[in-house]
Amino acid sequence: MFMMDNNQSSCNINHDLDMYMFPIIYITVIVISIPANCISLYISYQQIKKKNELGVYLFNLSLSDLLYTTTLPFWVDFSLNHNHWRFADWACKLSAFFMHTNVYSSAGFLTCISIDRYLAVVFPLKFYQLRRRRTAVLVSLLVWTLQGASNVVILVKRETFIITSHKAGNNSNEVSDTVCYDNFPMEEWKSYFSIVNVCSGHFLPLIIMVFCYFKIYAAVKTNQATDEVDKIKIKQLLFAIVVSFVISFTPYHIVLLIRSIKEPNNCTFANKMFYPYKITLALSSVNCIADPFLYCFVSEAGRADLRTLLNCFTNKIESSSKNGSESKNEYRMVTISRNNIQENECPSPMNKPEIDMKPAH
Repeated sequence: MFMMDNNQSSCNINHDLDMYMFPIIYITVIVISIPANCISLYISYQQIKKKNELGVYLFNLSLSDLLYTTTLPFWVDFSLNHNHWRFADWACKLSAFFMHTNVYSSAGFLTCISIDRYLAVVFPLKFYQLRRRRTAVLVSLLVWTLQGASNVVILVKRETFIITSHKAGNNSNEVSDTVCYDNFPMEEWKSYFSIVNVCSGHFLPLIIMVFCYFKIYAAVKTNQATDEVDKIKIKQLLFAIVVSFVISFTPYHIVLLIRSIKEPNNCTFANKMFYPYKITLALSSVNCIADPFLYCFVSEAGRADLRTLLNCFTNKIESSSKNGSESKNEYRMVTISRNNIQENECPSPMNKPEIDMKPAH
């Protein structure tokens, strides 16, 4: 067991779970999330150049997930060293700041995507000004600004805490460790901070997403131009999007809300909530893997773009191996679309990576 001491109170917390669970989950997320979100960044960037407003939200979503993933190596090191922060205090503050900012920015951009698809499908001939690239850029800047401003308190408050730890039955050999951000029990100011984040950063986006996707499916269901097979696919996709968001984030935010209400200055309750909090916190990082597949790679256009990109690199590697050190700057390749065959320079322009939904008539 380990003793955590601070100016407010002290709790007996067993941190052994962190050493085994967090490194495994976080390293898995890092290995998959970084290449997946980099590809998603490229695909969405192609759409921005085509003045597609959805590409702006997809780009920012991928950027948010990627920035969040870059903070995970610090938390892996923290966990492997038995919750001992080996870096500077400012590094702890920045890691916690970027973690919170990108988690809730991701929720914000997911909300923007759901609203954009709702307007495109349910009101295809209205609100066109809200679906312009310029509007999407301004909204994205607003999301980043609001999340950055709401989390700036993390950069101001103290986030590293010196603790004295000892093995049970060996009190004479105490060791001082440094804990970053999460201390038990939760501080008073952090409880209010967390309640605001849970309500405005999770449950509000969740309500908006469920409403938008319900209306989208209702519009598609009554659209006679959409066959039954496509309707089933759209229903499954919308269900997968909502379920992914709920599974990734809702357990963590429910536990965080309960902690915020009942835990401050309560070590007994802090001990009970430690394992549920840590498990759901690790689970929330998996969303960085789900987003690229649900939003960029799930559609036929997105998969075609991915195949084209992979074929491009494969052909370049084969070309390099055949010609030794000589490399070709350009070569011709044939990309097959659903309706025609078109010859393009590699890499080919990306098709529109959006949910394939036909607007209601």
